[in-house]
Amino acid sequence: MKTFHFVKCNMRQALIYFSLACAVFFFPMMDVSLAAQNAKPKLILQITVDQLRGDMPFQHQDRFVDNGFNYLLKQGTVYRDAHHNHANNETVVGHVTLATGAYPSSHGLIGNIWYDRKAGTTVYNIEDPKYHLLSKNADVDKKTEIDPTQKAANVDGRSPNTISSSTFSDEILIASAGKSKVFGVSIKDRGAVSMAGHGGKALWFSKAKQEFVSSSYYYEEYPSWVTDWNAKKLPATYLNKKWELLHDKKSYLFADKDDNKWEMDLAKYGRTFPHSFGDSKYFSTLLTISPVGDELTVDFAKQLIINEKLGKDNVTDYLSISLSATDYIGHFFGPSSLESEDNLLRLDKTLADLLSFIDKQVGLDNTIIVLSADHGGPDAPGYLQEQQLQGKNVNQNKWEDFAPIVNVKKTLGIKEDLIEGYHHPYIYLNHNVIDKHNLPLADVQNRIARAILLDKDVYRAIASNNIERGSLSNTKLNTAVINNYYPGRSGDIYIVYKPQEFINDLDGLKVTSVHGAPWTYDTFVPVIFAGPGITAKHIYRRVETVDVAPTLSALLNIKPPSASEGKILEEIFK
Repeated sequence: MKTFHFVKCNMRQALIYFSLACAVFFFPMMDVSLAAQNAKPKLILQITVDQLRGDMPFQHQDRFVDNGFNYLLKQGTVYRDAHHNHANNETVVGHVTLATGAYPSSHGLIGNIWYDRKAGTTVYNIEDPKYHLLSKNADVDKKTEIDPTQKAANVDGRSPNTISSSTFSDEILIASAGKSKVFGVSIKDRGAVSMAGHGGKALWFSKAKQEFVSSSYYYEEYPSWVTDWNAKKLPATYLNKKWELLHDKKSYLFADKDDNKWEMDLAKYGRTFPHSFGDSKYFSTLLTISPVGDELTVDFAKQLIINEKLGKDNVTDYLSISLSATDYIGHFFGPSSLESEDNLLRLDKTLADLLSFIDKQVGLDNTIIVLSADHGGPDAPGYLQEQQLQGKNVNQNKWEDFAPIVNVKKTLGIKEDLIEGYHHPYIYLNHNVIDKHNLPLADVQNRIARAILLDKDVYRAIASNNIERGSLSNTKLNTAVINNYYPGRSGDIYIVYKPQEFINDLDGLKVTSVHGAPWTYDTFVPVIFAGPGITAKHIYRRVETVDVAPTLSALLNIKPPSASEGKILEEIFK
């Protein structure tokens, strides 16, 4: 029989022996991610896929390659029930929310456009006459532009000065004493500017010039590598070429959804594969309504990484890449279409190419990646109807002539135009007319809101005075509208149409599918974190997009953006 010998020791010695025993037996079982999280990454890569609804990465996952979407879905922490919690789900609103961790009510970007009462005109979200575009004639060519929100821009200048809060990228610069390198790249100017923040550099694609451009806010002149990339004229290599299917048509889920009568056709682009880019004045626009738009963006981003030496020192750098093709294709063909399906398969290959490049240049073990979307997107009404589901387009009302509003004006003795502007979802009343008649603004707002509710397609009409007074009931929809209200920019009445009912009008363009509602199909987006110290798991509790920025801040042990309202996603640290 084995004999045990006990060593006499005092309490202090016993504690030391116990600690050593714990270290020997339990240290191997500790999560090494704790150590990894204490080492700062060399690069934060934030990927925002425009109009990527939360279910879409999973719909075709079985045909994705191993190191694209599947790298993130299998190696990262994936939040399966993530949503934007503001009502107007448009591009700039979502991007700035992801960047700031704040709602529009704090960061100020309540829509792609809004009515400026002082100027008496509609303004585009990031227009700024103080900072001209560096490339001559690079502003929007209104004859060839398919993104109508930019038609509201009255000037060619761009800057982030309308963003009221700091961004996560700003906080990186603050914490590093300005040593971090911070960049935002996108086809869309607002996709680049919003994520680069106030202190970074933003570059975006000009359809008019067929090159990447910036404004004098960021540069006095372009870096040589930007000039060199533009000089290659890569977009021109697609002249008279076609977007063709990546695989055999029979292998696609939506193989029989080609040539849908409800899909948009422009400049002979067609509703069936292959789609020809041609050589018309719409050529560069058509490139962006295809996977080529994202491929050009990633190619440009690669040159940025090389030439700006991102991730090459011990200071964490930041790169935002906003990919816009999914949004443009969704507007033209809808998310449940052969075009959207092929685009996702090609986007997967583009992501795989990007991540492989990052691995070689920086190392994926040195890179934190977060992927999300600025908003989701609804299925096309035509597709919904084909599935025997509710779905229809509604006409954008000329509210001044709407009979119940005409009756309100008669009751109040108003003969002048009462509505100064309507930029969905906001109606802007003419405050000068209301003051002239010595009428209480809140009373007029409430009367007009009640009149609008008589439209059979309107679900809610919320007067702004009820938001200001805090008198709205605590419902999901009311909260989203409240989160979208920013004094001085938001209108007098917020209009919500019924689910699956859409204004099929973007500044005169009749498109296939339109986002911007507070309903789930527009709020639902992916949120995925991957990188060193982040374990592979799927989380099914509900989270919000405002949680992304403070979580990134916690990963770097820096303070969150100035108006951040989100919570730290604790699973990233377990």
